[in-house]
Amino acid sequence: MNATPSPEVRDEAASEAPERLAHPWLGRVLFALAIVVALSHLYFNTLGTLSEVWVSALHFGMFGLLCALSVPMLKTRSASGSRLVLVIDILLGLAALGCAFYLIGFEDALYARGMRFSTADWVVSITALALVLEFARRTTGWFIPLLCLVALTYVAWWGRYVSGVFGFPGLNWETVLYRSYLGGNGMLGSIARISWSYVFMFILFGAFLVRSGAGDFIIELARCAAGRFIGGPGFVAVFSSGLMGSVSGSSVANTVSTGVITIPLMRKAGFPARFAAGVEAAASTGGQLMPPVMGAGAFIMASYTQVSYLTIIGVAALPALLYFLSVAMFVRIEAKRSNAQHVETEEGPRLIEVLKGGWHFLLPLVILVASLIYGFTPTYAAGIAILSVVVASWLSKNPMTPKAILEALSLGTRNMITTAILLITVGLIVNVVSTTGIGNTFSLMITDWAGGSLLITLVLIAVASLILGMGLPVTAAYIVLGTLSAPALYGLMAQEQLLDLLMAGDLPEQARAIFMLAAPESLDALNAPMDAASAKELLAVVPDDFRSQLYEQALSPHTLTMLLVAAHMVIFWLSQDSNVTPPVCLTAFAAAAIANTPQMRTGFTAWKIAKGLYIIPLLFVWSPLIGGTPLEMTIVFVFALFGIYAIIAGMEGYLEHELPWWMRLAMFPIGALMLWPHGELALDALGLMLFLGTLLWSSRAGRTATPAVTTS
Repeated sequence: MNATPSPEVRDEAASEAPERLAHPWLGRVLFALAIVVALSHLYFNTLGTLSEVWVSALHFGMFGLLCALSVPMLKTRSASGSRLVLVIDILLGLAALGCAFYLIGFEDALYARGMRFSTADWVVSITALALVLEFARRTTGWFIPLLCLVALTYVAWWGRYVSGVFGFPGLNWETVLYRSYLGGNGMLGSIARISWSYVFMFILFGAFLVRSGAGDFIIELARCAAGRFIGGPGFVAVFSSGLMGSVSGSSVANTVSTGVITIPLMRKAGFPARFAAGVEAAASTGGQLMPPVMGAGAFIMASYTQVSYLTIIGVAALPALLYFLSVAMFVRIEAKRSNAQHVETEEGPRLIEVLKGGWHFLLPLVILVASLIYGFTPTYAAGIAILSVVVASWLSKNPMTPKAILEALSLGTRNMITTAILLITVGLIVNVVSTTGIGNTFSLMITDWAGGSLLITLVLIAVASLILGMGLPVTAAYIVLGTLSAPALYGLMAQEQLLDLLMAGDLPEQARAIFMLAAPESLDALNAPMDAASAKELLAVVPDDFRSQLYEQALSPHTLTMLLVAAHMVIFWLSQDSNVTPPVCLTAFAAAAIANTPQMRTGFTAWKIAKGLYIIPLLFVWSPLIGGTPLEMTIVFVFALFGIYAIIAGMEGYLEHELPWWMRLAMFPIGALMLWPHGELALDALGLMLFLGTLLWSSRAGRTATPAVTTS
């Protein structure tokens, strides 16, 4: 994978590929097909009664056809070569649609034969697999198709030659093909169902918002709200990327849509070009952490954990806000150091005028959240929100006409092409993991390598996410890593909670009974608090088979649910680091192209600014930021906010003024004091007072050293 334009960008520009310009009629065909696909999916998700497997098959066929026609197979400059490529692409697209209709038409016949393959079954299954791998190659590169081939051949062939825990006796190719396509697993399994339901509906919702003019409103709102502060353009980038990312769910698309405005503004105000690009990349990466869309992560997480989508986005909101504030801290410090000015907006509209002219753009988001709270499913809520976008636009000066509605339908479908193909293809890998049980094996290995240490486990997962992110898009990296490592992380987090109960002597009676079965002599120890070493020794005598029962008896259902969500949220956050971590960081590369700065150096700058990606997940594990009471979550949030600010000040050596070397070093332990999971508010308060004292000294030193910069 290299620094070529991202899949998200290619989706939006696919119809403009050079080899397609020789066929202007194709653009009109794609426009019409995209509308048909959008209307079909709206029907599937609202009024339709087709089986989920049939809808998944049609989802693959439709987007396979769109991918074949809109993402070129190869580049050719000759007219005859272009025509040949087009003919081949049309045949491939029709073949994908044909595979879908074959499954629908001959599914009953397959089951009537006892799932024994006919010649046609062999041909269709192999064709479907070959097509989805080719479409994945076109949209995401070679890595995912090669990974799928390795996984499929492992199940059918070379797994039997692997010794040790990763050995697998193997399945015949007929079974592999059945489980991959015709059986409704693999390509057409749970990941595909998430794709055609939740993900499609919310991407379509985002397309309607963009087409209605909400994108321009968001940027204008950000400029008016933050532009007049010192370093305001940086805050505009953070604010607008957060708002835009909350509905777009694509970090690269977020970068190119907002960065073309915010990066020049930051440079004009006095920010270094590389810093401006880094801020935009880091802020746009946070867009996938911001509800309601979160890329596709919120829907996949809800499916994996069996926790409601509304709960997922509810617990994700506060950490996402903390991340954006951490990026804003870098902006504040750099603004003071570079003496960056505010945005000159005197001639532009005032905040009240922007709100007066665009308040209706906020209505669809309010209706979406209200529909979810009322009890509608996410797909129905998204459908209602889409209708509300159209109705709300009638309150503006540019109401959506039938043409605009059709354009929004087409835009949403085209924006979905890469995501649909990606999720359908990744379903093959997930199917292999579940079939072979390799996920449980991998989780046990992580636990073994980490020696039961939760911190080392987190480090291993972070390294694995970075490596996977070099070849996989963020959503795919989360799916693979979540399947493999979430059980291990969840188990260790539950173990930590149980150890706390043992050390406090608060173990419930039902859990004591399990300990008594495993170690009858432990009765006296269980009746009193114990030290950490004794608690670990006692827990070690409980067989692994009894651990899950022990957790269920010792911990409340709410606690276990939130631990599972926190484990997946940690992995989801760490999966984002490939956007801003060299050597492959497409979001940073996209920002570098806008700022005209060196790609790799911009990547390192974005990586530094996005440090919240690594700090905040630690709070998921060792604090009640996820799953605590409102008071507990607020306390953690406030102290974490200042703790992260202190660490950033230590990294930058600057607050309101340059810090002496000894004060810079002191910022790290002061920040850690407010972030460390010691549970002592007195220590948190001590760290906060030390930091505020340093901030006050730095502010006075800054006023003494340089004249105040006015913001009027």
